[in-house]
Amino acid sequence: MEPSSHRTRAQESRAAVQRLYIAMRHLFIRGSYKPLGLSGDAMIEALKTLQPEIYGSINDAERVELNGLLYVFQRLPRGIEECRFVRLITREGYQDSGFEPLVPPRRKRNCYRIDEEQMFVEMTRGRSDIYDIMTHLTFMYIEAEKIRRNSEDYKDRKRREWALLEALVEKELKGEAIDEEVAYTYLSVLLGRTYQDTLDAARKFAADSNSNSLFHVTYWLGRLATEEHWDNQDREISFSSALREKIGHHVLGEAWAANIKRFLHEKGLEHRPLHIISANTHSIMNCLYAPAALKGFTSSTQIEDLARELSIESNGDLRKKVSNWAGQHGMYELDDYSGTNIPAQIFDLSLIDPATLSPEITWNVAYIQQEKPILFVMDYAFGEQAFETLDELFKPYENEGGRRVIPVKSIGIMGKAGILEGDKGDIMVPNAHIFEGSADNYPIDNDLSKTDFEGQGLQVFEGPMITVLGTSLQNKDILRYFLKSSWKAIGLEMEGAHYQKAIQAHARIRNNIPADVVIRYAYYASDNPLETGSTLASGSLGLDGVKPTYLISIKMLNKIVGG
Repeated sequence: MEPSSHRTRAQESRAAVQRLYIAMRHLFIRGSYKPLGLSGDAMIEALKTLQPEIYGSINDAERVELNGLLYVFQRLPRGIEECRFVRLITREGYQDSGFEPLVPPRRKRNCYRIDEEQMFVEMTRGRSDIYDIMTHLTFMYIEAEKIRRNSEDYKDRKRREWALLEALVEKELKGEAIDEEVAYTYLSVLLGRTYQDTLDAARKFAADSNSNSLFHVTYWLGRLATEEHWDNQDREISFSSALREKIGHHVLGEAWAANIKRFLHEKGLEHRPLHIISANTHSIMNCLYAPAALKGFTSSTQIEDLARELSIESNGDLRKKVSNWAGQHGMYELDDYSGTNIPAQIFDLSLIDPATLSPEITWNVAYIQQEKPILFVMDYAFGEQAFETLDELFKPYENEGGRRVIPVKSIGIMGKAGILEGDKGDIMVPNAHIFEGSADNYPIDNDLSKTDFEGQGLQVFEGPMITVLGTSLQNKDILRYFLKSSWKAIGLEMEGAHYQKAIQAHARIRNNIPADVVIRYAYYASDNPLETGSTLASGSLGLDGVKPTYLISIKMLNKIVGG
C-alpha cells in the first residue's frame, strides 16, 4: 500500500512551528526586521497556518481576538502599542540609568520607554524569552491590521467611528468623562465584535494594572498600522549587538550560579548535602514556617488553609510575617543581580525547630541532626534558561579551596503545565520528557509516582510530557496528535527536557553530580489547551491553584526531610 501524500493538520502545524522557529532564529541573527516586511510576513504566515489556541480567532479577517490581546499585553510592557520601534537588549546598564523600568506582571522583564516611539525590552532568560516576545509581537501586529481595515470604508477613507474613537481617547487622556455605552458601540465596529464582547473585554483591560484601556490600545494599534500602510512609517524590531553576542554563552547563568556558590562558601555550607527544588519562592517557605509565624493570627493550622489566606492579595501583612519569621529561623533570600530574574532561597534545615512544624511535615529529627541538609529553592526558569542555570550550577566550585563537586542529593522540579486530559488544578507526574520538533527524549526515573497524590480529590495523570518551544505555539491538532498517538502525552510545558538534559549531562557524562541523584518531577495543570475557554488566555488559576501546589510542595519536602 502506497503512503498517502496528504498531510494531516497536525503535520502542517508541526511544519509551521519549525518554519516559525527558523524564521525567528534567522531574524535574530540578522539583527533587525520590519514586522510587515518580507521577513515579518514569513512569521505572520507561519503563525496563521499554525492557528495557536491561545490566539483564538487569529485567522478571522475582521474579528479582533480580544482574549489573546489581553494575554499578550499582560506580558508586554505597558504602552508598547504606542511604539513604532521595539529593541530587544540584554542587561546593558539601563537598570542604573534614569529610565524607570516597566515590568510586566506575567513575564518578569525590565523594559524601558526611551522616547515616544521606542521601547527597549531586556531579554535575560535565553532564546525562549526572545521567541516568546517575537511571537506575541507578531500576533499584536496581525490584530493591528484588522483594526486598520475595520477603520476604513471601501474607498479607503477613515470611518466615522475612527474619528469618534480618536476624540474619546483624547478625552480619556484629559481625565474627562465619556459616554461609555456610546463609546463601546463605536469600538465594537472597529474591533469587528459584538457590543457584549467589547464590553466584557473592556472591563478585563480596565481591571488589569499593566495594560492601558481597550480604547487606548485599539486606537494606537490602528493608528500605527495606518501610518505604516499609507505613510510608509515602518515599524521595526531590532536586537542589540550585546544581546546577539551573549545569547547561548551562559553569561547570565554563570553569574547567577557563581553568586549562589559564593554565598554557600561564605556561610560554610558548601560541604553539606544539597537538595534542589525548582518552584515558586513561597510554597516551600510557607510549608516550613507559616504554622509558627501565623500562630494566633489565623484559626487553622492546616498548611493548605494557611496558604489560601496568604494567597489573598490584601493579606500582605501576613506574608510579611512569614517571610520575617523564616529569615530568623534558617532561611536566606538571595536576590538576583545577574539579570536572570531567578531569585533563590537557601534553607539551613538544621536550624528549624521541629516543634514549630505542621504535623503534615514528616520530620526525621535524627536524620536532620546527623546530615544537616541544605535546601536550595530556585524560582521558575523560562524555557532554555532551565538548561543554562542548572548547567552552570552543577559545575564544580573553583575557589581558594580548589576544585570540588557540589554534593547534590536530590533535584525536584515543580511546575505548572498544560494538561491534555483532565482539568485545571489536576496533577501530572511525568515518566519522560519529549522535546518538541526533534527526536530528543529523556526518560525519567521519577521518585514521585501517581500513588503519591491519589485520594486528595484531584485527578492524577502519569506518562510522558512534551517540552514545547512555546506555549503560545500550540494548537489542538498538534496536541491531539501527542495525546492520541503512541506518545500518549499527558501534558505540555517549556522546561522539563532542558532541566533533564543538564541533569543527565552532569550525572552520567561529566560526573559533576552523583549518578544516583534522586529526581522528582510533578506539575499541576494551569490550563487545558484542548478545551475551548480553558487556555492560558482564559485567566490564571487563582485560589484553585493552592491545593495542587501545596500537595506537591509537601510531598517533595517530606521526601527530603523524612530521611
